[in-house]
Amino acid sequence: MDIDRKIDPQEREEFPDKETPLEYQTETGRYNILGFWMFLGAEIALFATLFGTYFVLIHRTASGVMPEDVFNMGLVLTMTFLLLTSSFTSGLAIHEMRLGYPRRMMIWVGVTLLLGLGFLGFEIYEFVHFVQEGATLESSAFWSAFFVLLGTHGLHVALGIAWFILIIIQVKQRGLIPATANKMFIASLYWHFLDVIWVFIFTGVYLLRLVIA
Repeated sequence: MDIDRKIDPQEREEFPDKETPLEYQTETGRYNILGFWMFLGAEIALFATLFGTYFVLIHRTASGVMPEDVFNMGLVLTMTFLLLTSSFTSGLAIHEMRLGYPRRMMIWVGVTLLLGLGFLGFEIYEFVHFVQEGATLESSAFWSAFFVLLGTHGLHVALGIAWFILIIIQVKQRGLIPATANKMFIASLYWHFLDVIWVFIFTGVYLLRLVIA
């Protein structure tokens, strides 16, 4: 299938309403989206637990490296810019998908992936810098909670990137149909969720720690 061609609405299976977004046009797709919202509830519980642990241990730095001595807010702001921008480009991809332009959708997904990879690269660089300065999982309870929280988020970002890549492959193979559109929409929801989690990390971990230092 030519992915450059705008999708013909008559090719959409079970097309109930021309105003219905492609990802919602099948009953299976609608249930998938509902199920994913339930899955996000479990993810919220996971991160809430990690945040709770972090805040309980926020002052348990022992005699180790103090976070305010190694935090690089310029780097953190760069990471924040990359991830939040990727949320915007992910939204543009869904917009193009709903208009029926697979090629434009994939271009914006590609930009999203590049931004996500940039974020991960800077986060790995930050972790390496912390370790070189003596801040490790074993340094103190604070650093253990810090690395587990941010590491879990980083792992989720890596999984999100892999997920987008697999969906791009499917779109190339099968075209933009309700099934692939549904997967792309759900992956985009997941990406937005990770961006929201990062906003809480930026505020509750970096900014708050500098304020109470």
